[in-house]
Amino acid sequence: MSDTLKSRIRLKLERQLAEDGTPDPEHDDTRQNAVRTDLLELDAVADDDPLIEELAARYLAP
Repeated sequence: MSDTLKSRIRLKLERQLAEDGTPDPEHDDTRQNAVRTDLLELDAVADDDPLIEELAARYLAP
């Protein structure tokens, strides 16, 4: 995988979900849901989409 901003964001989101472990079906974790949604949206856009910059600001340290 190339080292694009999009790929770095994807790795970060996947790592967060992996570190969180299996979601508890008894409790709705809004943060995990948000991370999953962002990952799906990330996969749906092109590399030059403005969403990439928005997610980078949200998830990657400056």
